[in-house]
Amino acid sequence: MALVGMPGGGKSTVGKQLARQIGVPFVDSDHEIELRIGGSIKQFFDSHGEAAFRDLETEVIAELLERPGECVLATGGGAVLRDRNRDILHARATVLYLRSTPEDLYRRLRHDTTRPLLQVRDPLAKLRELHQQRDPLYRRCAHYVLEGARGSVHSLVSMTLTQLELAGLIDPYRVAATVGAEPH
Repeated sequence: MALVGMPGGGKSTVGKQLARQIGVPFVDSDHEIELRIGGSIKQFFDSHGEAAFRDLETEVIAELLERPGECVLATGGGAVLRDRNRDILHARATVLYLRSTPEDLYRRLRHDTTRPLLQVRDPLAKLRELHQQRDPLYRRCAHYVLEGARGSVHSLVSMTLTQLELAGLIDPYRVAATVGAEPH
């Protein structure tokens, strides 16, 4: 299972809880990239540029989805910019698009200095531009679209599990004891 969506859309937060609920590992492609480069994505982005970062991102996503066993993978917000990434994700995982409006994202991210693409004079305008560019790509890649801004993380995870159960992608007995339970 893989999560796609805009920066700050909740992929890592939802992904961790979703993985815990179904008893599989959680993997964040951005975290894996940082482990590989031995530093921050922002530093790599600044010194090597976006194209080099996107090349590395493609390698890491492909490797993560080739690992044996199930996992919940949270991708970087721009992972869908490459056709190859969209193809790999769609073919090798059930892809969930956590959709949020640019305004919701801005409220969450306005003080975040770790996201290179948002270090601009007008972050809300940048988020609107990114959303306009990426929303069709997320939709093309996704098997399911979930409204990420609606309700709590817990309710979003429960809604996701219910949808996956109804689609026959998750055995209801695997999560029945934990769906609806409050996180510890």
